[in-house]
Amino acid sequence: MLERSLQRELSGGFRIRARKTMSTGTPIARGLVPKRLIIPMTQQAGPAAIPVVEVGQSVSKGELIGRPGGQRSAGVHASTSGVISAIQDGPAPTVNGLTTSLCLHLETDGRDEPAPSGKWPGTRDARMDAIRKAGIVGLGGAVFSTAEKLRGDDDCELLILNGAECEPYISCDDMLMREHPLEVVRGALAMMDLAGAESTVFVVETDKPDALRAVREAAAQLGDTRIEFARVPTVYPAGGERQLVEVLTGREIPSGSYPPAAGCICQNVGTAYALDRFIRRGEPLTSRIVTVTGSGVAHAANVEVPIGTPIRDLIEFCGGYRGDVTRLILGGNMMGYALPGDDVPITKAGNCIVAAHSDEVRDSFREWPCIRCGDCADVCPPRLLPQQLLRASAVSDFDQLDALGLNDCIECGCCDVACPSQIALTERFRQAKQARAVASRRAEIAELADKRHRRKLARLAVQTEDVDRQQDDLIAAIRSEDSRAMIEAAVARASRRRDNSETTH
Repeated sequence: MLERSLQRELSGGFRIRARKTMSTGTPIARGLVPKRLIIPMTQQAGPAAIPVVEVGQSVSKGELIGRPGGQRSAGVHASTSGVISAIQDGPAPTVNGLTTSLCLHLETDGRDEPAPSGKWPGTRDARMDAIRKAGIVGLGGAVFSTAEKLRGDDDCELLILNGAECEPYISCDDMLMREHPLEVVRGALAMMDLAGAESTVFVVETDKPDALRAVREAAAQLGDTRIEFARVPTVYPAGGERQLVEVLTGREIPSGSYPPAAGCICQNVGTAYALDRFIRRGEPLTSRIVTVTGSGVAHAANVEVPIGTPIRDLIEFCGGYRGDVTRLILGGNMMGYALPGDDVPITKAGNCIVAAHSDEVRDSFREWPCIRCGDCADVCPPRLLPQQLLRASAVSDFDQLDALGLNDCIECGCCDVACPSQIALTERFRQAKQARAVASRRAEIAELADKRHRRKLARLAVQTEDVDRQQDDLIAAIRSEDSRAMIEAAVARASRRRDNSETTH
């Protein structure tokens, strides 16, 4: 197998304690089937899925319960067999935090009876549609529609299989590559054919030698010479897709664009595994591997979790809580966020649950003024100027934020760690993005209203012009000699009728 050399060094970032070994000592745990599942319709980056079942309806494992709500959406399926007990709004964890989504409550029957599976279609378009309906999305966290990424409008030269997994605590991809390398490699080859890529490169951090060895052996077994391998330094955030494209190809993705603009498509190894299961077994995406870790859980492990499993049940499956849990985090400690409780469900975006003790989380939130040291700029992977972004965000200077590249911020949290003043820079930038989106939407609404008003004024002007023209024509007609004669004749007739009427009486 070919080893791909790195074209550039990683910019920014830093080495950080990985905290992964606590969850990699045992094989992936399976067999979790909760009594109740809460399955949100919002589990992808596009529009929410639309329910196709009713309360009281029995469903089988893998049966479609939510059809895609649009081209960028994806299907949602029953994670096990049971009965739909409720359809109502509820909290749903997404990449950017908790949101409210329509949720289907499924009372499981314990039988885990599968629905009939379909056949893998023969044409590319039919295969893309099947992937979308199967609910397969990016399992690295962003949950973009896999079909839409593979369909892409730009030519794809290189498919990047991201197994770097740079975020602390998270080890689900590492364990997946160790235990199911053949499925991962087969899924990658299927992606490469669908995308029309010339080659595929597996990217693994240097601290995952077992995973790298496993996928190498699987690739050798399949004998496809288009597969390459690359090792990137164990530096956070080496797994960012922009960073990977740059170090592997030497190309920089233009601001506001995505990897296809540089001739690349990035996919997570978990997504490749899910695609292979769909192609080989006809299984839609009904479960995912989740890392359950932190000092606050009895037995840290990686677990295959049915989508919709309440986090409380997942923690109990791992032995329950241990000690005083200060914070429950969805995702890693860098890009994850704290949950208000453990009653929310696992979705396709949930790759890790950290039950943290006080010594694992930030205990001081006091901020001091920015001292302009520049440490945040030194560690920023996209080479932004966080201190300047902070000033612009404080006064909502959106033009300046656009000029400084706010939307290129990947919200990795490096600037937070580097800041000696303990300023929560990432949260400021996240809020600035939201405010920018709101302001843009309001500007669009105002522009549309202004256009409607202008069209109305133009329409009224035309109507007024028509009325004025008709009045002018009427006046001109009245003033003409023929009109005067007609008026005089009418007056004379009226006078005669009046005289005749008086004579009769």
